[in-house]
Amino acid sequence: MKLEDAISDFISACNYEKGLSLNTQRTYKYTLEKYQIFLNTTYQVQDVKQIKEEMIQAYLKYSFEHGAKDDTVAHKLTVIKNFHKYLLKEKIVTSDVACFLERPKTRKQLPKSLSLDEVDRLLDISLETPFDYRNKAMLELIYATGLRISEAICLTVYDLDFVNCVIRVKGKGNKERMVPLGEYAIYYLKAYLNVRGELLRNEKTDFLFLNRLGQGISRQGFFKILKQLLKEKGLRNDISPHTLRHSFATHLLARGADLRSIQMLLGHADIETTKIYTHVSQEAIIKAYHNYHPRDKVDKKEGSKK
Repeated sequence: MKLEDAISDFISACNYEKGLSLNTQRTYKYTLEKYQIFLNTTYQVQDVKQIKEEMIQAYLKYSFEHGAKDDTVAHKLTVIKNFHKYLLKEKIVTSDVACFLERPKTRKQLPKSLSLDEVDRLLDISLETPFDYRNKAMLELIYATGLRISEAICLTVYDLDFVNCVIRVKGKGNKERMVPLGEYAIYYLKAYLNVRGELLRNEKTDFLFLNRLGQGISRQGFFKILKQLLKEKGLRNDISPHTLRHSFATHLLARGADLRSIQMLLGHADIETTKIYTHVSQEAIIKAYHNYHPRDKVDKKEGSKK
């Protein structure tokens, strides 16, 4: 089978069989197209049966040499491994040439989160226009529920359940979960719904959050809104929509929520993913100790401990 045809079939399988999100499918497609170009130009590979393990190793080395970071190369290899595993499963090839390749070790970065004061400053939005109500509702909702931005922009008005104080969320792999809503989120969502009609612009859509054209807001649109708010409020510009999700989990853990509950709220398939927040809390504990313990530091002038 031609390599380009195999890639196309694999992406279709990711959609219909695995239920991967559109963004994930696009990432897979982009990654495999770059892989295909390398194999075509370097080894003149046209058919999947021509691919050998050393060719994949050469591609990874090429990626490193052209500035790709460890986590980027690790992601490329994951996609390539999934692709070759698919080829074997579908009996397009007789062996998986990528199965013994090891992913490069990556340094796990702790997620950034906001302080409670920073959250208060970010959410302090003056409500004057329908866009103000929308922005306030979006930010309150994401901080209140820990939704991914991809989950938030896909919400419809029918996903809200104010009677039971929950919201229905479709996460990765089209898995649904019910997430509780706090009073703040409910209050400002209701306030936004009262003016949402002014944003419709004669459009008909069930998407909850709308842009200036009366259509569902995009990831890029939300990111621009957040960046503008950060600038207005003098907050650091490295805050992303995902920072709110991290802040949600970090603040819950700091106030005594158990890890399993946070896992369910975030929609993590594996609790190992959620455990990263325990490291965040441990860092905060160590920092608090050094800042506040009366005998942590030596008074150099007196030569004695405080």
